[in-house]
Amino acid sequence: MIVINEELCKGCALCVDACPKKILRLNETKRNKGGFHPVEIISQEECISCALCAEVCPDVVIEVYK
Repeated sequence: MIVINEELCKGCALCVDACPKKILRLNETKRNKGGFHPVEIISQEECISCALCAEVCPDVVIEVYK
């Protein structure tokens, strides 16, 4: 399970590129308080809890749970 702090996400998309299951994407229809398009989860069920997304996030806005 992935938990994202959308308000602190800067939309760098490093996590999107790192995800082996390709279940993350930038939400182009939403902006956070910083004016960025935050990352969103397409399918929680497909997450394998590898935590690569959390490891590459420079702002530590992603938490991964099994």
